[in-house]
Amino acid sequence: MAMPSKLFRAIIIGPPGSGKGTIAKRIVKDFGLTHLASGDVLRRQVAEKSEIGLAAEKYINEGSLVPDNLMMKLVLSELRGPYMNGLNWLLDGFPRTVAQCSGLSEVSKINFVINLDVPFDEIINRVKDRYIHEPSGRIYNLVFNPPKRSGVDDVTGEPLTQRHDDKEETVTERLKTYETKTEPVLEYYRKRRLLVDFTGRYSNEIWPEVHRELSHHLQPLQYTEYK
Repeated sequence: MAMPSKLFRAIIIGPPGSGKGTIAKRIVKDFGLTHLASGDVLRRQVAEKSEIGLAAEKYINEGSLVPDNLMMKLVLSELRGPYMNGLNWLLDGFPRTVAQCSGLSEVSKINFVINLDVPFDEIINRVKDRYIHEPSGRIYNLVFNPPKRSGVDDVTGEPLTQRHDDKEETVTERLKTYETKTEPVLEYYRKRRLLVDFTGRYSNEIWPEVHRELSHHLQPLQYTEYK
């Protein structure tokens, strides 16, 4: 039976390092949603030394959450823009506070909220070994996906770096902050019966359940299996 031809707007929530980016890419591939990741937008603005990027940079370097007013200005302006108009989209990394939830509700109706419930010890072990090739965005993990040559990118041979927010002490502090700040957001969407929890240690464990649940709301283009 065909699904209704209405706009579908979803949010994916999870601790930093929980695999939001991985699950989001799979959703984009199998359901055709447009992905807007607030963290990627923020990093781009920081690199470009924009006004909002400079304001946000000190918080990112400290591993702290960017204040509501900066995040609201950044993300809501993107959603109001012509590029996102009329599209089904998946919002990643926003909202992070109840105030942001309220601001978002004034811009768009939300249909579905995904909460990735991944144990914190798994996240710390996963993230502390992550390195990146900044120019391309290629990500390596010293345990699960190491570079062919230690410390350099497989394609260019250029050096890899570790983001400040991937260092173990920063990750631990961010998780504590995340837990305190995000529970009210989860409760906000839980009360509105929009939130679904997906529990597991690995993306491949969580993905089939995400796909199955989303398929109740939006006709999938396909099902991609990952092993």
